[in-house]
Amino acid sequence: MAASLTERTRQLRDEQRLLKKADLDIEEGLQRVRRQEDRVRELQAGGYDCRQAERLVELLKQTLVEWERHRTLIIQRVNYLREEVDPVPPIT
Repeated sequence: MAASLTERTRQLRDEQRLLKKADLDIEEGLQRVRRQEDRVRELQAGGYDCRQAERLVELLKQTLVEWERHRTLIIQRVNYLREEVDPVPPIT
């Protein structure tokens, strides 16, 4: 059974909220990477072993890649639902 227009509209709003959250999470993740890279430089300047701190930078970057992939999936879903909700292209 096909979902109703009301249900599709609700799904679209939900996905749009998820997209906003994904954007915020990615921005905060980028800030975390920058702060951790700063810490690595401080450790290096102080002559400390920074292998674990460098490993954390790489893990944070890998996490961001996965978050970007997830964001792409959300965008695809939003676009699909927009077509379902309003299949007629706007007149410009």
